Amino acid sequence: MFGFGRSISVTTDPIPVIVNRKGGTASSAGEGLAERIVAAFAALDCPVDVRLLDGCEIADAVREASDQPLVIVGGGDGTVGCAAQARIESGGGTLAILPLGTRNHLARELGIPVDLEGAAAVAAGGSTRRIDVATVNEQLFVNNASIGFYPLLVRWREAERKQHGLPKWLATVPASWAALRRLRHHRMHLRLRDGEREVRTPILFVGNNRYVLERGQLGQRAALDDGTLSVFAVAARSRLGLIWFGMRALLGFVDPERDFVALGECDRLTVHSRSQRIDVALDGEVHPMDPPLRFAVKPRAIAVRAPG
Repeated sequence: MFGFGRSISVTTDPIPVIVNRKGGTASSAGEGLAERIVAAFAALDCPVDVRLLDGCEIADAVREASDQPLVIVGGGDGTVGCAAQARIESGGGTLAILPLGTRNHLARELGIPVDLEGAAAVAAGGSTRRIDVATVNEQLFVNNASIGFYPLLVRWREAERKQHGLPKWLATVPASWAALRRLRHHRMHLRLRDGEREVRTPILFVGNNRYVLERGQLGQRAALDDGTLSVFAVAARSRLGLIWFGMRALLGFVDPERDFVALGECDRLTVHSRSQRIDVALDGEVHPMDPPLRFAVKPRAIAVRAPG
């Protein structure tokens, strides 16, 4: 069915299972991951064809399976976003998720169990629901996009991993400090449907749907199909204040009223900047982009499997 990657099939007409082998959970699972996936679905009397691929191969593999009504993807949010874009571009069909990344935000918000057997049960027999996706300059994301601190953190984290061979969680520690020391304010002009805003902020955040800022629920969404973007900026402050904010944010101790400025909700947003290139983090993956940045929400654009 596919032209590359490792394949394990247990019978005819298997469901494609396309896994990013470098995802957080997948990479730590060891050599037996493919066999464990096959066994989890075999227990459900559901034959699968498992492909362990590099991240850059995911989109092509999903497109090659465009004739399949269901494709299962294993990985984190970046992998899911990549697969969702390929699925939409190749004509649709349902996407199921095995949460084999690091944080797996979308899978958790859908209520998909984090254990392989539970996730397989949802993929094989869960209900189908449609959820929104969002895009910036036609690049899709399923959770959120950010400019400023997080893209900087990711770049330093990947440099630490490449130089010292550290796992992602451990590389985040020195990378966070390096990013905080280099964090700066960005001047941007925002054009929303109800007007225009000039902002000066170290972090601009655009969420696919409404993100909650209340204590204890920070980073969660009330719904996945409201057809809106939520736009926030971190309040401008001194460099020492930025470092203090960054440390609190990493530990989950932020003050929504003091630390964030809600800029509004919209279905489209344009961000202008004097910079020739802007690093944008989409679901944890950094993409250099040319401004202006044109954000849009695509209501209920992808069908996914969720618990019934």
